Amino acid sequence: MLLRDGLTGLLARFGHEVVAGVGDAQALVAAVADHTPDIVVTDVRMPPGFQDEGLHAAVRLRERRPALPVLVLSQYVQRAYAAELLDSGDGTGVGYLLKDRVGQVEEFVDALTEVADGGTVVDPEVVRQLLRRRRDPLERLSPREREVLALIAEGRSNGAIARELVVSEAAVGKHIGSILTKLDLPPATETHRRVLAVLTYLRS
Repeated sequence: MLLRDGLTGLLARFGHEVVAGVGDAQALVAAVADHTPDIVVTDVRMPPGFQDEGLHAAVRLRERRPALPVLVLSQYVQRAYAAELLDSGDGTGVGYLLKDRVGQVEEFVDALTEVADGGTVVDPEVVRQLLRRRRDPLERLSPREREVLALIAEGRSNGAIARELVVSEAAVGKHIGSILTKLDLPPATETHRRVLAVLTYLRS
């Protein structure tokens, strides 16, 4: 709420009209339908789940209106989120910035204007992270995590992995959580992250 109110005041000061300020993804979609704005600024995480509701709302909006400019703000780099956003709509009028950039007021307002005019703006840190995708993603895993992932790829359950490695199931669960994080596989209801991790392992 503080960020939303701050952005509203900031944009008004720079001559922009904020037609709506909402607190959840459903309200965001409704506000766009009601006001037909020139640009949407949204957080990746929104109520009720604070996962990726804002991002998915932005992607849905661009599916309905491909030329709708959208600027997404994120607390930290999630390469999967950035890639999904950049692939949405007609490929123009899209931005992905870390929230830290908002503090650099003129730079942020310039980015907003560029996206509204149909340009593409990606946070420099996001660019660096996206370029790293070309590396073997398994490089980020520890030897033990690679071992756990290999056993997952063989179809082993957590219990079977624990017995194979002579560790507790809790330790296996912790390794799996770390693997999913390092492979940039955020929680999502429509995908099975364990399967995606195995696919990544097999590709590598």
